[in-house]
Amino acid sequence: MTTHPSRAVIARYADRDTDLDEVTMWSLEVHLEECADCRAVLAGSTPDDSRALLDRIAAGLDAGIAAGPAPTPVRTIRRRWMVWSLAPWLIMTVAVLACAVTLQVLQPSLPSLVTLLAPVAPLPGVAIAWSRRADPAWELIAGTPAAGLTMLLRRTAGVLAVVIPALALGSSRTGGSLAVALLPCLAFTAATIALGGFVGVRRAAIALGALWVLAVVVPTVATARLPVLLQPASATAWALTALLLAGLAFLRADNFRRLTSHH
Repeated sequence: MTTHPSRAVIARYADRDTDLDEVTMWSLEVHLEECADCRAVLAGSTPDDSRALLDRIAAGLDAGIAAGPAPTPVRTIRRRWMVWSLAPWLIMTVAVLACAVTLQVLQPSLPSLVTLLAPVAPLPGVAIAWSRRADPAWELIAGTPAAGLTMLLRRTAGVLAVVIPALALGSSRTGGSLAVALLPCLAFTAATIALGGFVGVRRAAIALGALWVLAVVVPTVATARLPVLLQPASATAWALTALLLAGLAFLRADNFRRLTSHH
């Protein structure tokens, strides 16, 4: 419909007792979707009993909202920091580290298993923290200004708040170097975030975890000796690597906004 319909046609459309042919009704409805002026005319053409009914419904909704509980934005904020689906993965991570400590105590000749697992310890939690399938409120959170890298960093901080104390406790129990346990942990976390800006956090965590297991964990278990990159002298290199990767992640912050809309 290229012109505005007449008031008479709109009035006939508003009157449920008047029949319009299908072509006219379809054309009128298409026009009303795009024309605010004609929608205003239609609102004025609505019969008094229909307007009264709509007014009663609106009043009832207003009363129900006023009588209901107040909104609780705190829950939304908490979801930005942590999701319940992370709990099993964090429990599993702590349990694995506890098993590593136990094996170290039973077999002192083994290389430091806590140090060996430290780089990959936070990766399962970080992957789940950015998982759309694991967060029932993903669509709600993703539509807020805090989505993207900000949300990922908050949830990653929640993961590290559990993993780092577990690593620290495990290192103290087994006599391992605390710096060599924590710095690789932070470096791999930063690497996951940086790489995740290109391929997705979940894929990045899986790729880095598999690479570490194949390139470092398996040879270390086979030779019963920690590699050079897990010796105390490597702490400075791990710290610089973590800083560089964190900077790269911040430079690619816009990538996470796009990933939020597609994942």
